[in-house]
Amino acid sequence: MPKAGKIYKANAAKVDRTKKYSVDDALSIIDSFQPRKFDESIELVVKLGVDPKQSDQMVRGATVLPNGIGKTIRVACFVRGEAEKEAREAGADFVGNDDLLEKIEKGWLEFDRLLTTPESLKDLTKVAKVLGPKGMMPNKKTGTVSSEIGKAVKEQKLGKVEYKVEKAGIVHTLIGKKSFGSKKLKENLAVLYENILKAKPSTSKGVYIRKVALAPTMGPSIIVDAGSMEALARGL
Repeated sequence: MPKAGKIYKANAAKVDRTKKYSVDDALSIIDSFQPRKFDESIELVVKLGVDPKQSDQMVRGATVLPNGIGKTIRVACFVRGEAEKEAREAGADFVGNDDLLEKIEKGWLEFDRLLTTPESLKDLTKVAKVLGPKGMMPNKKTGTVSSEIGKAVKEQKLGKVEYKVEKAGIVHTLIGKKSFGSKKLKENLAVLYENILKAKPSTSKGVYIRKVALAPTMGPSIIVDAGSMEALARGL
């Protein structure tokens, strides 16, 4: 098999960096890329016309993708009372309260999502210094703080992706695995992009979507025409 650098160069040769591709063409090119030794994730990168330094221009949210993300999500729930039973029955991998808090305080983070209820959220401030830097602190906007903990667990297990604009005004998130094929990736992309469009802050002026790109984990990015993306989202 060709070396990693040769594979990248061969794949990059298929992409015209000066061109904006339609969604279908971009996914078709990705599908044609030489494969790696693992199933690459496909990422969506969106440059937004917002100022993340302004709290009222923060773009953040989460949505369940119709075809999941091709990854088993380990869900931990910090809950009390009836919510504990509800979380376990919904399929949470770890359920606890003070015992869970103690483990996290010591640095245990063997989960992908931490869920809690509005009532229990305040207790997690004790471990905010551990969870915060890892982006694991539960938040209402991402659906990780919910009074319907069973529903929240099931959504995470189905493949709920979170997105948050970074300092440079960029949203960077997954839409699935290369093995999904163009059809399933397109379905996931439509739902996610529509969600990002709806998250536009009312205080954001000018052009909201500045640039859109798709890329496999170890492959070249492909610039996608924003009009094609909006047409995809409107088609839902």
